[in-house]
Amino acid sequence: MSIDIRALLYLVAAVAFILGLKRLGSPRTARSGNTIAASGMLMAVIVTLVDAEVSWAILGSGLAVGALLGGFAAIRVRMTSMPQLVAAFNGFGGIASALVAGAEFVKADGIALPSETIFTIIVSVLIGGITFTGSFVAYAKLQGLIGGSPVRYPGQKLVNGLLAAGIVVAAVLSQTTQDALPFWIIGGLALILGVLAVIPIGGADMPVVIALLNSLSGVAAAATGFVISNSALIIGGALVGASGLILTKLMTEAMNRSLGNVLFSGFGATPASSEATGGDVTTTTPEDLAIALAYASQVVIVPGYGLAVAQAQHAVRELADLLEARGVKVAYGIHPVAGRMPGHMNVLLAEADVPYDQLLDLDQTNNLLSRTDVVLVIGANDVVNPSARDDEESPIYGMPILEVDQAATVIVVKRSLSPGFAGIDNPLFYREGTRMLFADAKQALTALGSALEDL
Repeated sequence: MSIDIRALLYLVAAVAFILGLKRLGSPRTARSGNTIAASGMLMAVIVTLVDAEVSWAILGSGLAVGALLGGFAAIRVRMTSMPQLVAAFNGFGGIASALVAGAEFVKADGIALPSETIFTIIVSVLIGGITFTGSFVAYAKLQGLIGGSPVRYPGQKLVNGLLAAGIVVAAVLSQTTQDALPFWIIGGLALILGVLAVIPIGGADMPVVIALLNSLSGVAAAATGFVISNSALIIGGALVGASGLILTKLMTEAMNRSLGNVLFSGFGATPASSEATGGDVTTTTPEDLAIALAYASQVVIVPGYGLAVAQAQHAVRELADLLEARGVKVAYGIHPVAGRMPGHMNVLLAEADVPYDQLLDLDQTNNLLSRTDVVLVIGANDVVNPSARDDEESPIYGMPILEVDQAATVIVVKRSLSPGFAGIDNPLFYREGTRMLFADAKQALTALGSALEDL
């Protein structure tokens, strides 16, 4: 394949990446954006392999195996496990970049490489290695394979400092001697550092870590693109790196915390109590709640992780349809970090064909809540905790919340009074205008729907 044709096709692929990323910014266009970006990546992969004179049989076999594995994972993964899947993708992307860049170093086999090429290889191997092991530690924390609490030990900072110093020394030796041993040491220390960097971070902050590691996987890919002179990889990696960093910033702002605080504070190190301490709550039944909902003029539904766990997105849409048939206005209040990753609730509700114009962001929701008759909170906790606004001693003080306590009546559907990710009690549950329905989200919504139909 001539260089001009390859460059042109890479340019088309790059345009597809940019357009796809742009369309991912809205739930209404996200599906087509994903298709456009994936098509661009498919084109880039095929062009690269054809240019490398890989046989069509191998090319087709590789694409078929990859498509089958990807399709299987996409179909089988539950929405509650989507962050884990993203973490796994980040990890595999990071190690792939490290291996491709490392192969260029190995292929040199004594042939002197330019110092800038060696430096770029080291950057790719270092970041790719950290991303690989760090991502799978995040995966294990979210999946419950290891504890979600921060893991700390004496001399932790010293150990990490010594590892970083060892990497710097090995990098200098690689640059000056171009020997294989220091290069392999860099790779090994990077893998260790990835584990030790993520282990001290609590499970509640794993979504931020995953977003950051997503950015790092893009940086590793871009560095590898420079090593092998592949413009599509450079552009794609740069886009992933930049978008991941923007997402990380948005998430930390949504929690009113700095990235440094997320990475180094050990938030959540104190085990959460499984028992509530705020006083008595007002419990209720689906039949009583159905009356309150039926005679409301405005209802705001606030979904949380409990809705995702129960796979109750279709049940909540059916309940909303019943309310709208009675003339009730329904909207959904979406907090930026509701669930376990940004957009988690949007994707979940889109799966149930909830109209996009009913999905309100934090500011839109808060502007509406004071004029709302009933708020239905389903499985959300920290994102509706008024302590973030009222209690300066609270660990989440200053975090923007959905101010559901401004509504006339608050209905909270939860399995129990157990705390959320932050590990703290929620005064909302004991408020005079709050009614608690202790049940699985799907079962509760189904019961509410039946009670509404019987009115």
